[in-house]
This record gives sequence, structure tokens and C-alpha cells, in this order.
Amino acid sequence: MASKFSKETYLYWYELMLLIRQFELAAEEKYKMEGKIRGFFHAYVGQEAIAAGVMTATRQEDPFVTAYRDHGLALAKGMSPESCMAELYGKATGCAKGKGGSMHFFGKKEYFFGGHGIVGAQIGTGAGLAFAEKYKGTDNLSVTFFGDGAARQGILHETFNMAMTWKLPAIFICENNNYAMGTSVTRTSNVHDIFKLADAYEMPADSVDGMSAEAVHEAMSRAVKRAREGGGPTLLEIKTYRYKGHSISDPQKYRTKEEVEEYKQRDPIQLVLNTITKNKYATKDEIAAIEKRVNDKVAAAVKFAEESPFPADDEVLKDIVMTPDYPFIVD
Repeated sequence: MASKFSKETYLYWYELMLLIRQFELAAEEKYKMEGKIRGFFHAYVGQEAIAAGVMTATRQEDPFVTAYRDHGLALAKGMSPESCMAELYGKATGCAKGKGGSMHFFGKKEYFFGGHGIVGAQIGTGAGLAFAEKYKGTDNLSVTFFGDGAARQGILHETFNMAMTWKLPAIFICENNNYAMGTSVTRTSNVHDIFKLADAYEMPADSVDGMSAEAVHEAMSRAVKRAREGGGPTLLEIKTYRYKGHSISDPQKYRTKEEVEEYKQRDPIQLVLNTITKNKYATKDEIAAIEKRVNDKVAAAVKFAEESPFPADDEVLKDIVMTPDYPFIVD
């Protein structure tokens, strides 16, 4: 049976997802084994199909905003592996000058408006980005990513109400990886199907297989068409799974090794590679060339980060909004 997606799409998906996977694994090694990366670190390993499917269904000018599990989406939007790895190292050449670290990647020219450390805060920001596009008269749309834990925050309901009232060109994506830190969805709410939260606002919504780049692309394409044509926002609950813990230091005692292995049997990268192989979209040598290209990119990113300087001391007071007559400071 012929695939409904092109050879070029599958090869793009494979290379992008492999880049995200290898970047995260290399960074984890530098964090755990060598101590060169510090602070918080939340890996995207296992969730790569979301980034892949969303990218092929949107345009570069569509702004993205997400939470603190942001490395994969930043790479998908075109931020360089060098600037991302340098940011993890806290170096001056990082995408946020080494001041943001893992949770605060930012790329203005790539239309990537950040990883955000405050759970759920980006949901309101995403609506603001959509409002800006509508105000300017473009047909761009915003894509806002959040986790299943953030779906319990009050800002989601305030934002959904406003977004539907104003018919904002916004797509809200809940990357449901089953555990908000270490607590399962079933323990945090009586509503286990997060996409049903949209019903209260008569917002279109769907549940999507997040291990399939094809399924993500198709669901996104429907939501994108609606947004660009003035039909307003959509909520997509994309059901995925993270192979790593909530963060690097997570002992993962809330789930079994068997559960993790079960999801790995549906690894999104392997599924795409299977399709490439079955349809003879690439030879073994061509696949090997893609893998070498990705490995070389990641190695170059690590080398760049390690050779880059740390920020100068005077950087600590730069890029800060200051109000000299702020009335609430008491001497």
C-alpha cells in the first residue's frame, strides 16, 4: 500500500527526529557522566514524532511557545544545535547568552518564543501570540505546547474562554506523556481524556497518537486549516511517552520498566525508518549517511559548547528590565 506522504517528508522526519534524539542523549551524557551541564534538564526522548508532525503541517512564520521540555522543539524550529548545546553549558554563545539554561531556550528569528519554567504560563502567552497575528492581519497561527500537568492550571480555562470568544488563530497542544512529573493523569483529575476540556468552550478538539508522525501531521493539518480560515482555536491532546524521567534526576519509581519497554516497541523514529525501508525511499548507504550527518552535527555542537567562553561578569546585569522609581522597594 502506497504511503500518503512523500519520500522527502519521511526523510525529513527521520533526520529531524534522529537529531533531537541524539542531541538529548549526548547532552544527558555530559550532564550525568561529566558534570558539564548543570541545573534542570528535561529530555524530549520518545516524544520526537510530535515535533516532526507539527513542523510539516505549519509554516516557519508560525510562532511556537512551550514549557521547559523545550530542546526538541527548538531544534525542530531551526535553532542551531551549537547555540542550543552552548545554552545547556551556560556559555555566552548560547541561544539565551548562557543565562537561561535548559528551560529557557529562545530564538526570535526562528519564531520560537521560549521554553517556560512556570507550569502553564505559556498557555496565556500562546494566546497572546495568536492575538498579535490576528491584530497584524496575517494568516499566521500560534502553536502552544504544554504537558498533562499544566492542563490542571487555571490559566488554561481563562485562555480557552478568551481564545474562543475572539476566535484566535491558536492551536493548543497537550503533550500528554502520562505523568505530570511523577503523578499519573488518572490521579490528578476526574477527566482522564484531556481533549474533553475543550467541550466547555465549544472548542474543536481531538485525541492524537503521539508516537506517529503521520497522525500528528494529519491532526495538525486540520487544526491549521481551521485557524488560517478564521475558524478559531483547536485543542489537540497528543498522547505520547517520555522514555526518560521527568528530569535527569528523576528515579522514576512511579512506573515500571516493563511499561517503558512496551512504549519503546512503538518508537516513533523506528516506525518512520520502517516505512522508509519498506518503501525503498533510501538505500542502506543513504540512511547511514543521514545518521553520520546527525552524529557529526551533535559532535560539532558539543565541541562548540565546550570551546565557547562563559559570559563575562558584567553580563549579569544586562538584559534586565529596570524601573528606577519602582514604588514597592523599601530601603
